[in-house]
Amino acid sequence: MCTLRRILAVLVLAIAPAAIMPGLVAPPAWSGENPSIAARQRNEKKAFTDSEIIEGFMKTAFGAEYHLAGRVDRIRKYDSPIRVFADGTRADRKAQLGKIVGDIAAKVQHLDIAMTESSEIANVRVKLVRDRDLYRTITTFYGSERAKEIRSSLDPQCLSGFRKNDNFEIEHSDVILTVDNGDFVFFDCAYEELLQSLGPINDTSSVPWTMFNDNVSMGYFDVYDQYILNLLYDPRIKAGMTVQDVKAVLPDVLADVRAWVKKVNNLPE
Repeated sequence: MCTLRRILAVLVLAIAPAAIMPGLVAPPAWSGENPSIAARQRNEKKAFTDSEIIEGFMKTAFGAEYHLAGRVDRIRKYDSPIRVFADGTRADRKAQLGKIVGDIAAKVQHLDIAMTESSEIANVRVKLVRDRDLYRTITTFYGSERAKEIRSSLDPQCLSGFRKNDNFEIEHSDVILTVDNGDFVFFDCAYEELLQSLGPINDTSSVPWTMFNDNVSMGYFDVYDQYILNLLYDPRIKAGMTVQDVKAVLPDVLADVRAWVKKVNNLPE
């Protein structure tokens, strides 16, 4: 999380029914251009036990930091290709967002995610705003009463939420990012909000290695959170699964995810 003030607020909006296989990838060169991000990458913990990975997955894939309606005791994820549209005037931030989306696509094996120039076909909309316009934008998205609740309980600096159907499949996500609080805040917000808008939306203070912890700031897609997203988007983990459903398949899924994360990050044995 950003050190300036609390960033993250994730909204789960429940309504009635209304794979990429990249090769070996290195950390994106542009991420090392920011000294704060580069320092975190140099000191990153990359070796985890099975129990450490499973703990983080279960604590972030189930539950919700803040939700408006519906059950939060099931797996929520997209079951269709994800197309991201950047809505804003800052060309530099749009370019950075495109690189972030490409980085996520390269590191999550079964996730089909890419940018699109068409707002009509996008199922993830990223609204790029100035910090002074954040609360007004939240009000436009969620209404004045909910905006007041969000502001008083979370005081966010950026925001994400999604809408799911009765099968717990995510149908649409909205992400709001501020563009004028510096590069580190933008990268930190963009990675966390984009990833949480894909399903793992519950923050946890008891797992120190995940960006989904209010006390942790990353600014890049770390190895631990790659484990979480690869577990979530493995085809054997399905939208609507309960905790017990997931526990039944998790050992086999984790073995395959370990092999993938090791490959794309060139991790040692």
